[in-house]
Parts: sequence; C-alpha cells; structure tokens
Amino acid sequence: MITDEKILKDLGSQFKQARDLIRFKQSEVAEAAGINSSYYAQIERGEVNTTFANVYRIAKALNIKNIEIN
Repeated sequence: MITDEKILKDLGSQFKQARDLIRFKQSEVAEAAGINSSYYAQIERGEVNTTFANVYRIAKALNIKNIEIN
C-alpha cells in the first residue's frame, strides 16, 4: 500500500524536477501559483499535504500535464 508520505514526497520531487528543468526559483513558482514561497518549499519537500487547488496551480505554473505517483 502506498503511504501518504510517499505520495507527498513523489509529488514534491516531480515539482522540483519540473522547476529545475525550466530553471525557475521556488519563489517564482510560488508567485505564479499564488502561494507563499516558504509554503511552496514545504510542498516541494513533501512536508505538507496541500489542497488539490494548490497542486493544480503549481502544476499549471510548471507546465506539468500529468502527475504520476510511483
């Protein structure tokens, strides 16, 4: 069974990989998604379980079309 912790870590890792690919700073992604930059950093590290709305806005800011949890 996949744990919540694993889901959050995988999601954060995908956000970081996408951010690195487009060479954005965390603050730039946070601003584009309309969230606080320190909160975005926590999401990227898998430390918080954020809302679906935030996941959607972050994915849109990073131009992510599909999210896959392994």
